[in-house]
Amino acid sequence: MDDDEEDARAAALAAAMAGPQGAADVDDGGDGAAPAPVPHPYSALNPECVLDALDSIGLRGDGRLLGLNSYENRVYQVGIEDAPPLVVKFYRPGRWSDAAILEEHAFTEELAVREIPVVPALALEGRTLHHFNGFRFAVFTRHGGRAPELSDPSVLEWTGRFIARIHAVGAVKPYLERPALDIATFGTEPCEFLQTNQFIPPDLVEAYASVSQQALDGVRRSYDRAGELPQLRLHGDCHGGNVLWTDAGPHFVDFDDSRMGPAIQDLWMMLSGDRGEQVRQMSDILAGYEDFCEFNPRQLHLVEALRTLRLIHYSAWLARRWDDPAFPVAFPWFNTQRYWQDRILELREQVALMNEPPLPV
Repeated sequence: MDDDEEDARAAALAAAMAGPQGAADVDDGGDGAAPAPVPHPYSALNPECVLDALDSIGLRGDGRLLGLNSYENRVYQVGIEDAPPLVVKFYRPGRWSDAAILEEHAFTEELAVREIPVVPALALEGRTLHHFNGFRFAVFTRHGGRAPELSDPSVLEWTGRFIARIHAVGAVKPYLERPALDIATFGTEPCEFLQTNQFIPPDLVEAYASVSQQALDGVRRSYDRAGELPQLRLHGDCHGGNVLWTDAGPHFVDFDDSRMGPAIQDLWMMLSGDRGEQVRQMSDILAGYEDFCEFNPRQLHLVEALRTLRLIHYSAWLARRWDDPAFPVAFPWFNTQRYWQDRILELREQVALMNEPPLPV
């Protein structure tokens, strides 16, 4: 990470911890008065609120508070009196229902019981999900680690074994409260949101509408080629940043995006580089994965399709969060003319990639 990125992240986290800030305007009622700012829900999440929330469940903070890199939620490392520091996550208001959050907690607990290296929410006062002043939060033990060396075949094989063990548990029963990762939720609906809420510059609206439709058509053809595949509980966001490595191997963090979907979703995000590099990486991952789970090669038709859906969904995610003061600071390049020109080019490239044969195994 360079100095500019570090400064942006620090400023974003400072914004998240600050007091009330205007995030959007409201109607002035026709009297000509300046519109009153509407504070973002997170504007009330100041350090005192964080410490008081922990105190409400019997955890006494010692005043040390460190904001961790998270934008969807707010996550802090908190010093605890006479005990090791803990990590507390305050869930974004309105995103998940309590039942959906508790399904995630139950899944990670199932994994932990089977000695799969994940970080489940702690049960405190008989609960893993807590409420304080309109916020929902959970507490976790702090786990250190470094980024995995994904260029190392042994690391990829080791990681593949643990992803397979996660999937073996994930296949036992479905989620009932959390949505699926599919074309509708990650493609069609995000495209409609972007186009109807005027985030795309007027001179690029037609081009984006055209290329996004071509991209979604390519995704549908990819799904048709893959055929019907089992859907299981996934990590959902299984990239290198959510895998912490120690001498004992990997452990997986942040199941906040856990959904139902095809197994390949948790594998393709480990790939990088050109096609030849991705073929080698997938071979190494599957060498470990197939120790515990059978892999249907038809899933490889979905690699570029799922990448396309993620690209579309990511733009809509930024747009939906633009009223959060942390986002314009952390992502200043979003919603510029250059940003949307790049997204149009990116989707054109994805249309071409989805027409290529899948990675061989």
